[in-house]
Amino acid sequence: MWKKLFPKTIRGKIMILTAAITLLITVLTTTVCFSVFQSFLRKNQIQSVEFSLSVVSNNIGADMKDIIYFSKWCCSNSAILDYLEAFKDQPKLPTASKDFDNLRPMALSTHSRLKEEYYKYFNTRSNEYMSRVIVSSSNERNFLQMAAAANSTSSYAARLIRNKDFFEKLYNANDFLWIGLVKDPFSNIGREQFIPIVRPVSNEFNSEIIGWTYVEISSRLFTDYLASYPLPEDSMLFITIGDKNYGFDSKGLKETELPYSNPVKLTGKEFQSKETKVLSVSMNNGKKRILVERPIEGMDGWSLSQVLSEQQFGQQKNLYTLFIAGICLTIVSLGLLLAFLLNKIIMEPIRKLSGKIHNISAGDFSRDTAIEWNHELGQVGRGINDMSENIITLMEKRVADEKQKKDLEYQILQSQINPHFLYNTLNSIKWMATIQNADGIADMTTALARLLKNVSKGNASMIPLREELDLVKDYFLIQKYRYGGSVTIEYFIESQDLYDCGIHRFTLQPIIENALFHGIEPAKTAGRITVSARSENLGSKKALRIDITDNGIGMSQDTIDKVLLEETDSQNKTEFFRHVGISNVNRRIQYDFGQEYGITIASCPGKFTTMTILIPYVLYSENQVTER
Repeated sequence: MWKKLFPKTIRGKIMILTAAITLLITVLTTTVCFSVFQSFLRKNQIQSVEFSLSVVSNNIGADMKDIIYFSKWCCSNSAILDYLEAFKDQPKLPTASKDFDNLRPMALSTHSRLKEEYYKYFNTRSNEYMSRVIVSSSNERNFLQMAAAANSTSSYAARLIRNKDFFEKLYNANDFLWIGLVKDPFSNIGREQFIPIVRPVSNEFNSEIIGWTYVEISSRLFTDYLASYPLPEDSMLFITIGDKNYGFDSKGLKETELPYSNPVKLTGKEFQSKETKVLSVSMNNGKKRILVERPIEGMDGWSLSQVLSEQQFGQQKNLYTLFIAGICLTIVSLGLLLAFLLNKIIMEPIRKLSGKIHNISAGDFSRDTAIEWNHELGQVGRGINDMSENIITLMEKRVADEKQKKDLEYQILQSQINPHFLYNTLNSIKWMATIQNADGIADMTTALARLLKNVSKGNASMIPLREELDLVKDYFLIQKYRYGGSVTIEYFIESQDLYDCGIHRFTLQPIIENALFHGIEPAKTAGRITVSARSENLGSKKALRIDITDNGIGMSQDTIDKVLLEETDSQNKTEFFRHVGISNVNRRIQYDFGQEYGITIASCPGKFTTMTILIPYVLYSENQVTER
């Protein structure tokens, strides 16, 4: 059974053995390496992003821990509580002359204490992000304020904060509540955003609320740490604060809707921390991506999340793919080496075949049976022998073909002698008629010469409409003299560009001839033919429409059908155009352009006949005709 399946040919044996061994090794190596490398790349990418998010998260968490501690201190410090208790019913800070209760020294002392605590954080980064601190009494008329150097203080600061939309929501919350970033409360044109903290301050001996504190945290708390964050082009970084989500880019933070859905949690050993979530998400464009989410330490509802870069993964994957390709190339090279060694067994037959080919090139066309082996190379040898025997036959045929070609050229030359002779004769007649003042004869002779020249010159099927009209004018001039000037023709061309449209040679002449012989002549009246051309839209395409109308006897529908299918009176055809008829023109147009184009006929018996030619609007070129 194996002998039947295993090929007998040398080429088959070499190819089967080499391909089988090479393919097996290549597939096994590629499969194992690709699986291991891809898993390693994804694990390495997740761990790298997790580490970066962890560093930023820990820094933000540490700063927020200090800021929250400071906010709590403002709500519990005894000096601040005494100040708020003393000023809760005061309409305003009394002047020095009316300060009987020493309230001004108390206010200065409390402000100094607040300032002292505020600057405890001077050597920490958290101090940079507390843009403003306000400690206010319940009536907002008396308050203490600390602001960063870049901000200005305001005598109405407490009242402004109290009137903001977020105040009541934060003020009435049981604990710290995060509503996300808000615009600068003290500037309508400022672009910086802040996180507000508002907490009520209660009397230390009862639950009476005697004031409130406000801490304003700059969004630079995030942007400073993320300024140097490694974020690839196709990766996305999001910050979640409460129920608000913000996207981060080079321009800063911007509130946004998360561009993904259907998160599915993944599990694996590649995660360094239990707090880290790795999710498979569906992006809005339908693509699957990996999302790494890391909560900000100590901040409930705060988190950082990043959509992993597929571009970066692809670049690393390409590097490993090149490495795998190198391994495969090595294996294939070994396979080629094996193939080379195996192919040495056919080198001797090849040398004999080369020797035979050399003999043929030297003129020895005899048959050599020594190169006709019983395998593929033997088939080649038989082919070479057959070829050598056929070369002489081919050479003899080539000589015969050359002789026949010369005979045809001579015949063509002979066929050209008569038209040239006729041109010269007509030209002589023209000049004789001119000398004798026979203008009609000169005009007819000139028109006939041009007409014969158009009939005999060239074999191009398409010509410009201008040349076709010239041929019609020459033809009509001859017929006009025949009818004694009782027929006229008029031309109405819509625009100059139509003269450059391509049209089949001898398209108009058969129609003009039909109008004269079958329309006007039987009517025995003065005849009038009108030729009009215009462009029109045929669906999405532009078409050229030519209407030829005569005032002859008209046609019945039966006659119209016969004209379009076959010639009605072949005996009346002129010598020049014996093989060119209306049905022929119609078929040529439809063969080249399709059934939607061609000739249509509208006629009223006894009154008129209009033949309409519809062809694509094309611009004529000497090399080709291109549709516009």
